Parts: sequence; structure tokens; C-alpha cells
Amino acid sequence: MRKGLLLNIAKSLLLARWRQTLVAAVGVTFSITMFITLLSFMSGLNDLLDGLILNRTPHVRIYNDIKPNADQPINKSATYSKAHNFIGSVKSDANRQAIYNSEAIMKSILNDPRVLGLSPKVTAQVFFNDGSVDITGSIFGINSTQESKLYHFDEYITTGNSADLTKINNSIILGKGLADKLLVQIGDAVQVTTSKGDLFQLKVVGTFQSGIKDFDNVQSYASINTVQKILSVPNDYITSIQVKLKDITQAPAVAKEYQKLYQADAEDIQTANSQFETGSSIRTLISYSVGITLLIVAGFGIYNILNMMIFEKMDSIAILKATGFSGTDVKNIFIYIAVTIGIFGGLMGLLFGFGLSAVIDQIPFNTASLPTIKTYPIVYNPRFYIIGIIFSFITTYFAGWFPARKASKIDPVVIIRGK
Repeated sequence: MRKGLLLNIAKSLLLARWRQTLVAAVGVTFSITMFITLLSFMSGLNDLLDGLILNRTPHVRIYNDIKPNADQPINKSATYSKAHNFIGSVKSDANRQAIYNSEAIMKSILNDPRVLGLSPKVTAQVFFNDGSVDITGSIFGINSTQESKLYHFDEYITTGNSADLTKINNSIILGKGLADKLLVQIGDAVQVTTSKGDLFQLKVVGTFQSGIKDFDNVQSYASINTVQKILSVPNDYITSIQVKLKDITQAPAVAKEYQKLYQADAEDIQTANSQFETGSSIRTLISYSVGITLLIVAGFGIYNILNMMIFEKMDSIAILKATGFSGTDVKNIFIYIAVTIGIFGGLMGLLFGFGLSAVIDQIPFNTASLPTIKTYPIVYNPRFYIIGIIFSFITTYFAGWFPARKASKIDPVVIIRGK
């Protein structure tokens, strides 16, 4: 009964100064709207930018790196065993780039319950012959089905179909920049020269565009069998195994385990792309900081409005206390006012934030470097809405608590005597 009476009094005070109440609610609504919109847009932008690299990067890559042999003959000499040996012009180890016993390794990896899937790859450095000009490039031999399933390869193909790499013998998908240099289209033939001087002719079945110009100017894709034929190597020749895990956070530990187990080099996605994770974290931190700042500013607006309301309602507060209402009752009345403004403004902010995000999601975003992106990126994450309404409640509660505490300490005798 008493709580209902306090709520009715709070309602009367709200409606008595409805213009000030509306201004405070609009401030909260605007803050929540921009908080939701900003986080939705920045998260979409993060996913877009990270996807250009991270979606195409394996969680763990197994390969044989070319590096100098650390075990030099002089280190084995008893004469110089206690000396510091400085060796110049050390040549690379004679180990080949191909992974030893690749078939058995892939079967073993697929039996690992932490693994979602894998895709083998063969890399060939070649020259694309354009008349008398040779253009340096790379051909990646892939399993197009696994590459599309695990690493979204199909999303980057602008013309043609990735399945044609398997269906059509000696076929190739060129990067958009490389295709423009060679002036070729689907159905045309390109000639490549290997580092050993062997010539090989390939049929163009498509083009792709990753959004990173430097990649698109040199990279191309073919089937694993085609690249093995270009290099004149056996069918078990694999230069890298790309592993995708069920949990990306396990990548560093799994990479160390595989490196020791299979006696090959292994690199995790966190090490290979640490700069992208750093960029995403900073952008997200900035978004949250700006959004929370907007909410705090709205809280100061509510604080000022309640302070003015208390000043103008001194007589009413004095009468309430003189008729038996305690200081706690008066404090609760003004806290109810603040929380009501916060909840109403917050709910409207969620609605307008969703609406504004939906509008941005429909705005055309056309760029030659990202042909698969048609509109501005937006992420509709329920977490943003939950955080928004929670911060709205907390901010407005504390914005009302301090003026309410001041109102609860007003001495009605002093106010009435002053009148």
C-alpha cells in the first residue's frame, strides 16, 4: 500500500514537469540509440575486416619451413667445443618443402576430436607468360570443396565456380588484378613457366577478389592434382596442411603439440595474424567507450533535472515529511522518478537503435575491392541490447540517487518557517 502511494506521488511529480521529464527521457533514448547503432556497426566492420584475412587463414598451419641448419660441422668439433663459433653465409637446410608422410598425418589429424576439418595445399611459384613479359605469381593447389567449406573460398569468387577446378582438367582461377594484367576472361588459356623452366598451359575458369589488392595481383588457384603436374611431383606432394579447429582459442597449444608430434613447423592463427586481433580489440574498446560516455552524459542531464525539480518542489517535500513521510520515502520517490525515466528512455533507445541499425544495413555499399559486400555491415547481437538497458538502468539510478539523498535530508520545519 505504501509503495503504491509512493509510486503515485512519483507519477504526479513526473507529469507536473512533463517537459523536463521528456527532455531527460530523450537524452537517455538518444544515448542508447547511438550506443546500439555504434556497437552494431563497429562489430560488423570488425567482422568484415577480420574476415578478409582471418576467414581465409587456418587455425593451425603445418608446413616445412626453409631455414639454415643450426647443426654446423664446426659445432661437432671437439677442438672448438668450448669456443664461440661465428659462422657467416650459412646456407639453408637441404630439407624439401613437402611434408613427409602427409597422408598419414592428415588421417591422424582428422581423428583429433578438437579438429573441425582440414584442407591440404600445394604452393607453386611460377611466371605467367604475357608475350615477352613474365609476371611473377603463385598458384595454390587446393581441394575446392574443403576450401569453400572451411575458408569461405566461394564468397570471394566474382566470376565462375570453384567446382570447375575439379571438373575441368588443367584449369585455374585467377586473382582479379592478375586477370586484368593478362587481359584474360573465362575460357581463355594462360601459359605459365615454372622455376625449372617447364611450360604449362592452363584454362581460366574464374576470377576471385579477396579485397586485398596485393594478393589479387599475384595469387591464383588450381586443383591439387593440377599443381602437382605443373611441378612434376608425385601425388603425395603436399606443402602445407591447413587445420580448422572447433575452438580457435586452442590453436597455440595445438600448434605446439602438432609441431612436436609430426616433426614439422606449425603456426597458429594468433601468431600469424596478431595485428588484426589487436585492431579489432581497439576498435571494440573505442566503441564501448564512446557508448558508455554517451550514457554518462545522459545521466548528468537527469541529475541536473532532478536537482531543479527538488529545488522547485521544496514545499511539496516539506509537506510530505510533515505529514509523516520519512526521509527514506522521499528518497525512494525521486529514485522512482529517475529509474522510470531511465527504463522508458532505455526501451525507446533499444527500439530506435534497432531501427537505425536496420536502416544502415540497407544502405548500398559498393566498392571495387569488395564485390561480395553489397550493404554496410551490421551485427545484430542481443548482448549489445542487454548491455544497453543495464547501463541505462545503472546510470539513471545513480543520477537519481544523489539528488534523492539530498531531498531526504530536507528539514520541513526550516522550509515552512522560511515561507
